[in-house]
Amino acid sequence: MKQIKHWQDPVNALVGVWLIASPWILGFQGEMTALSNAVIVGVLLVATALGTIFVPRAWEEWTETALGVWLAISPWVLGFSALRDATVSMVVSGVVVAVLALWVLSTDKDYSVWLHQPRAQ
Repeated sequence: MKQIKHWQDPVNALVGVWLIASPWILGFQGEMTALSNAVIVGVLLVATALGTIFVPRAWEEWTETALGVWLAISPWVLGFSALRDATVSMVVSGVVVAVLALWVLSTDKDYSVWLHQPRAQ
């Protein structure tokens, strides 16, 4: 079996699964905008995280970062910020996803060559 390169990627996949299930667990399945956002972004996150687990690439981490940022701002952009449970779920999930993806990007020398090179004086 192949060794997982970054432990953060399976965690992001689990966050994606949470997002898919969250409308029914938290009770906002009747709100189509929040439901659609959670399910669509959850599916995209699971797919991206699984891709990163099996074939690690920096662009997948950047995609996870973008999805995390979108999740964190989506309640206000899409107009469902009055739904407290949905908003908290999206914001917390988004921050977790973005932080974990940025963590990988900043610590993996294969992805952050520019960060680990000595600076010219």
